Amino acid sequence: MGALAAAVIAIGIFAFSTVTPRVSFKDVGFSFSSDQQARVDFEVTKPTDATAHCAVQVLSENYAVVGWKVVTIGPGPASEGAAGGRTTAQQVELRTDSPGVSGGVDSCWIAGTRD
Repeated sequence: MGALAAAVIAIGIFAFSTVTPRVSFKDVGFSFSSDQQARVDFEVTKPTDATAHCAVQVLSENYAVVGWKVVTIGPGPASEGAAGGRTTAQQVELRTDSPGVSGGVDSCWIAGTRD
């Protein structure tokens, strides 16, 4: 019985030691100032001491990617944003190759976990 308990504890320690910080995002809006310029507004939730990267895209009416940019969101103080600084508002300007009809975040990840 003692060996089983030790194995369960060891598995628990291993599982928690390999957990990477989580990052999530929420699209808030987008706008177009011209056929070649778009702005995407979104929120990112991550640990305040972590750096995240987010891939932001603009799509055409046939869902082709016409604009793409990876942005970096660095660590921030707990006094900025919401949830003790974990959630911050972001605004990104993108150049587009042709007119777009929508914009948003494709994905986000913590720096070093996918780079």
